[in-house]
Amino acid sequence: MALQYIIFQQFSLFLLGTVSVYANFGYPALPNCPNQCGNVTISYPFGIGSGCSKDESFSIICSTSFNPPKPLLTNPQAEILEINLPGGSMRVNSEIYSSCSGLVNISKNLGDNPYLFYPENGNRFTALGCGVQATISENNELIGGCMSICNDESHASSSSSGASCYGITCCQAMIPYGLKNFTLSVSGTNKDGSYETCKYAFLVDQDWFLNQTFSYPFYYMPSDLFPVVLDWKFSANETCKICGPNAICSVNQSFVSCSCAKGFAGNPYLPQGCTDVDECEDVGLNDCVKICVNTLGNYQCCCPSGYSGDGRRGGIGCVENKQWVRTAIIGASAGLGLLLVILGALWLTKYCKKEKALNSKEKFFKRNGGLLLQQKLSSNEGSVEKTKLFTSTELEIATNMYNQNRIIGQGGQGTVYKGMLSDGRNVAVKMSKVIDKAQLEQFINEVVILSQINHRNVVELLGCCLETEVPLLVYEFIPNGTLYHAIQYQTEGFPFSWEIRLRVATEVASAIAYLHASASVLIYHRDVQSSNILLDEKLSAKLSDFGTSKSVSLDITHLTTQVKGTFGYLDPEYFRSNQVTKKSDVYSFEVVMVKLMTRQKPIFLTEEEENISLVAYFISSLDQNNLIGILDAQVMKEDRKEELMAVAYIAKRCLYLNGRDRPSMREVAMELEGIMISKGYLSTDQKQDITNAKMLTEIGECSSISTGTYSLMCSESSKDVHSLKLHTI
Repeated sequence: MALQYIIFQQFSLFLLGTVSVYANFGYPALPNCPNQCGNVTISYPFGIGSGCSKDESFSIICSTSFNPPKPLLTNPQAEILEINLPGGSMRVNSEIYSSCSGLVNISKNLGDNPYLFYPENGNRFTALGCGVQATISENNELIGGCMSICNDESHASSSSSGASCYGITCCQAMIPYGLKNFTLSVSGTNKDGSYETCKYAFLVDQDWFLNQTFSYPFYYMPSDLFPVVLDWKFSANETCKICGPNAICSVNQSFVSCSCAKGFAGNPYLPQGCTDVDECEDVGLNDCVKICVNTLGNYQCCCPSGYSGDGRRGGIGCVENKQWVRTAIIGASAGLGLLLVILGALWLTKYCKKEKALNSKEKFFKRNGGLLLQQKLSSNEGSVEKTKLFTSTELEIATNMYNQNRIIGQGGQGTVYKGMLSDGRNVAVKMSKVIDKAQLEQFINEVVILSQINHRNVVELLGCCLETEVPLLVYEFIPNGTLYHAIQYQTEGFPFSWEIRLRVATEVASAIAYLHASASVLIYHRDVQSSNILLDEKLSAKLSDFGTSKSVSLDITHLTTQVKGTFGYLDPEYFRSNQVTKKSDVYSFEVVMVKLMTRQKPIFLTEEEENISLVAYFISSLDQNNLIGILDAQVMKEDRKEELMAVAYIAKRCLYLNGRDRPSMREVAMELEGIMISKGYLSTDQKQDITNAKMLTEIGECSSISTGTYSLMCSESSKDVHSLKLHTI
């Protein structure tokens, strides 16, 4: 033990010495160039004055108008707070944008230079205020957004920190890597519809923001500048010639960066490059006991004449020649003993890891509600017996250890991987985000509910895995991607025709109506959007992503809950009242229907570069008898004016602000099916399916029927039966 302590102590001194010596090299500027401006160190490739920087993009002005002086970047213009040479980034001051009386659009462009906004553990898109709606776009493409709501004390003074930015008077969103220009849009009203408080939107360094405190209401900000992180990289066109001697060149994501090789220190971008560290000058940098000889990038230990050994502390060291044999025997014995100790430690570590893994699986299984699900399985509740409990090993093999190349989708509820089970079936494995312990029973109930859904236009849940840190859901794999992708990226070789669009809409409406009229429980989807509608090999629709869905009893008309959904598809009545109903899904579905007709995004930029709501644009065009002017060009080619007008007026009724005025999903589904039948879009078998369903409805033998491609919901009231006749004859 004494020997081990001495070795550990010497090794610690070696490490400390390494840090101190390497730190003394610093990151200097070019010769005869200033390396300090105020409290900021200026390192090459940055420079102050002519010829002191790599090029104009890295030129800095040291303004003496301030005390102490401040370094200012010329392009883009910004005050530099800190330069991180090894990390290739720097912190600068950036302005914040406010809206106190309506919608505000602000654009920012870094220009043609090597700078971009850094997202990973750095910048966040942030908005402050009561009832804020904020979006960020790049090149007219919406890349992020968030909404905040008012709390119950919205008119009282209070304070909150950046660490509590969870959607009440403050919200945040990630930004993509490589962002160089953006447009911020900020608007919104207070809880009572007024504009008495201002709204703010900005990019900010998250590490700084988490430690800030803000007073509410936000009548003014403590400063008009917040720090933001800029990443600076050299383009791959520069090649590795930008690195000086004794430097290592790294190429990652089309960018080049430099670092000093082992045994060298300094600024790798300087023409003289990194210089050799003389480890023999500091005993803390070498482990020689007698003689140390410095070499380029390294050192050697030697023994003087009359001595033998490796000359190193912790090794044989230097011993007199007559003691060599005895020392060698002792060393060999010690080495063999050490080898046995290492092998034993490795075996013990492996055993402990295996036991720890088993204990972790058992702990996760219990924490994720496995016992509750097993209880429901053993009680044979409904059709839950078909739900399979997958092991974590099965899904790791199926997804190749959750390889990044297997990712087929990412969203607010988690990440989806493509996998292949041992029986050859392709599946989609959804890795949920961490859920609250209080939601475990709700999660298990959701698994049970989804296991009982039997509708050909709803993605089938095959099972789940509860042995992992977060729950995993296993669904059938749908090969043709999302409806969003089919609409936005259609090609001339495969146009997305109106007949296909109408059929997809009819199938989705049938699926949602089925959820709303389930015999044992009602299901509110809460996130109906084109990205959550998948297309199979026959381009039939599959409704997916029930991560935000809610199940309610048959006698419940609404739920009061935190607002969940996708910006642009969200029911405004739900957003205002926090009360979700069946009619909230009706509103979201009709946004999808309008998108199918116009091929526009829910929030899009006009020719005047203003963000506008697709719903408002659609209703306005319909009221002005200008529906033709907003339709997709592909739809216009097919000359389906009568069908389009019929569908448009169905959509208008579904988009009423008052949910009570909207039709039910059952009515919408039957009206769409009626259009399909009247226009001859259905095959003989599909018509027979609907006819059979109608006959069963008239004699009162069903509460909900799913036949073939379409589903019709039955009712005991004669009014509903009559309605069915009107729309299916």
